[in-house]
Amino acid sequence: MPLPNQQRLFAVVLGTNEIASAIGIQLLRAGYCVVLSHDPNPPVIRRKMAFHDALFADNARVEDVVAERVDDCMQVHHALREPARVFVTWLGLLDLLPVRQIDVLIDARLQKRRITPDLRRLARLTLGLGPGFSSNSNCDVAVETRPGKIGLVTDQHWTDAADGVASLLGNVGAERFVYSQFAGRWRTPVEIGTRVYKGLVLGHLSGAPMLAPRDGILRGIARDGIEVPVNVKLFEIDPRGRHAQWTGTDERGRSIARAVQGAIEAHAGMEKAPTVHC
Repeated sequence: MPLPNQQRLFAVVLGTNEIASAIGIQLLRAGYCVVLSHDPNPPVIRRKMAFHDALFADNARVEDVVAERVDDCMQVHHALREPARVFVTWLGLLDLLPVRQIDVLIDARLQKRRITPDLRRLARLTLGLGPGFSSNSNCDVAVETRPGKIGLVTDQHWTDAADGVASLLGNVGAERFVYSQFAGRWRTPVEIGTRVYKGLVLGHLSGAPMLAPRDGILRGIARDGIEVPVNVKLFEIDPRGRHAQWTGTDERGRSIARAVQGAIEAHAGMEKAPTVHC
């Protein structure tokens, strides 16, 4: 059961991608006040499975949860006193720290090859997801996100490094994605959920056409008009036909979200946190 407003804990999730959004839903249902903080790198492509587009004042619904944008610290402060919702913001972590002590801070950006920051002491409990985290070095709790190994890292080891191997979707791996070969401005008129065919132009990167690599359903695509760096995913094709999914949370997102909640509950069992008032 969700806690009464005055007893809700404050959770900040770094990232507005589909994993961050699945975690937001999980924590919201557990009674948390949840704010997702946007990071531009890498671009979010599975936008119908995420709250990302709420940043642009679009309606962003994932399952039965609608996210609302907040633009400054005062809005965040007031939002924390309202009925439980998921909020998204352009504000970074340094902007959010003065709002109120953060009870749970989760880095869900999944920045596979960037140096991960030391999150410890920035919140009552800090969790790092995916490559680059160790509970002995830069977070209180590290959570593995690799398929087949999702869950709490219980020792002092680092989470697995990125190996460049894409997980399978309908027995198709990296060939379902198209990556940026150079930095530039991305333009596309194509909507997520569209049936596409191999060779169809799905957008242009600084004027260069980007083609669908195979037949299928457009599962994700970077938002029109953004600047993208080199070697990031521009779009993804779901090859599974009538079993394709491009909305809601998927099993991987739900598994990671459950692992995060389990890690939080395990830590709370070891050290009971005091009740913090919103």
